[in-house]
This record gives sequence, C-alpha cells and structure tokens, in this order.
Amino acid sequence: MTNKVVVLGSLNVDRILQMDRVPEPGETLALNNQDMAGGGKGANQAIAAARSGAQTSFIGRVGADENGKFMMQQLVNSGVTTDLVAVDEDAGTGQAFVMVEKSGENRILIYGGANAQLSATDVKKAQTQIAAADLMVAQLETPVETTQFAFQMAKELGVKTILNPAPAVAKLPAELLKNTDVITPNETEVEILTGIAVTDEAAMLKAAQRLHDLGVATVIITLGSKGVFYDDGVQHGIVPAFKVRAVDTTAAGDTFLGALSSELNPDLSNLKTAIEYGNKASSLAVQKMGAQPSIPTRKDILK
Repeated sequence: MTNKVVVLGSLNVDRILQMDRVPEPGETLALNNQDMAGGGKGANQAIAAARSGAQTSFIGRVGADENGKFMMQQLVNSGVTTDLVAVDEDAGTGQAFVMVEKSGENRILIYGGANAQLSATDVKKAQTQIAAADLMVAQLETPVETTQFAFQMAKELGVKTILNPAPAVAKLPAELLKNTDVITPNETEVEILTGIAVTDEAAMLKAAQRLHDLGVATVIITLGSKGVFYDDGVQHGIVPAFKVRAVDTTAAGDTFLGALSSELNPDLSNLKTAIEYGNKASSLAVQKMGAQPSIPTRKDILK
C-alpha cells in the first residue's frame, strides 16, 4: 500500500554554517564552510515521506522571492505536490541559520517569514486533499491555531493525525491534543510538554501516560542515538537506533517522521515496524551534511 500523506508546515531556506565549535559570548571564530540548502521541518518531513514512496501533498506558504522559487523546486524535485503552497506577496520566505559543530551537534535560529502567515483559509482550500489522505502531519513552525483547525478538519474527515511538537512549547491547546492521534516529541520536547525528565523507561511511561490523559492515543519519543520509545496505551517498548558516525543531525528527526508516515498503516497496526523503518532512514540522514540533501530514498533505506 502507498500512503497518501498531507503535510502542513514550514518551508525554510537553510544557511548552513560549519565550525569546530560555537563561539563563546564575545568571541569571534572562523567558519570552516558555509552552504545553502532547502529546509523547514514541514518541507523536510514532506520530502522524506515522498522519497519513501508516499503520495505527498504540502500545505504551506513561501514568499514572492528567489528563496520561495528555490523551495518550491526542492519539493517538486522530490515528488511533493505543491498545488496547495501559496505565494505570499508581503512576507519573505522563511529562513533558518544552522550552526553545525565538528562533532555533528547543531544549533538553529529561525526566521518565520511567510510561514507565520499560514492560516485556516489555506487549510480550507486543501479540504479535498485532506479528505483523500491516510495521514496528516504537522509541526509547530507555523501558527498553532492553524494546525488546530487543520487537525479538527482531519479528524472530522476520518484522517489520522501526527503532531511533531517542535519547536517545543510548554502548553499546547487542549483541542489540538484531543485531535492528535500520534505525537512525536524528542527527549527535550516531551519534558517541556509534560514536566517529566525522561531519564529512564519508567519516566517515559509516566510522560506518555500524561499525554494519553490529554487525549493522545499513541506517543513516540525519539531518543537520538538511544533509539525510539513508543507507547500506544496497550504496548510499549524501545526500538534501538542503528549505530553510525553522525556528521550532521539537522534533519534526523524530520527524516524519521517523514519515513515513518510513508510506512505506517492508517490503523497504526504496524507501529514498531514503521519505527524501525524510520530509524533506518534517520541513520542514513545523519551521515551527510544539510537537511534535505541528506534525506534518503526508499531504495537507499531498504538497501
């Protein structure tokens, strides 16, 4: 089966700054290299889903500028349908400034631009595509109220929803969580959401239960090199990560989620298998520089 996935989210041009380490306050350091690539959590996840074979549509906004044209081409090149990407005449295309240390760790600054203008009106135009989808995916780099509206529509249309709560916020609207079928925070994000530091599996279970109590049926916590924890209210466990040498972890989580959405059955019956597939995709992505350039194809993942 080929999943039909609708992604609502952000499109950013990434400015990648490579350095031995980030400078201390008041310190000036030389860059080892700089580059430009397509990014934005939404675009990354959509491209990861499409490269893994999902029929993927994108709901978002870019500016009427060269960066906007560049981002639209990145989506098209990976097979993502862009009919629902609006061109904003007033706001510029979003940008991210990614500082990558020699160790592979990264720090990111984001300018929202046109992403911040994504609205319920954009979602209403996508009703037909949402109704035809198996899964809807969203993050928090676009307005939360727009995501809330989209998830409510998806649930009314019988479409499963996946929320990547990043960048993390301490309190999400109750209605958004009630309309979220699967939530996918990392260790930092789940602590911000629940107030529980996930230091061991018992803490993960406690955090997952708190999210269950808020209406989320399935919790997936990404643990970096330690793997992925899952709890669907009936079964739980940790799926180990693949051991690789990380060069740039920028798109690791986005690659995991996009690949997962391409593989996950709409009834979530193959959750563990889909997580394993997502882990394979992520392990390949971290071995290359850049967000979208590092996202693998299904052929690469299966090989």
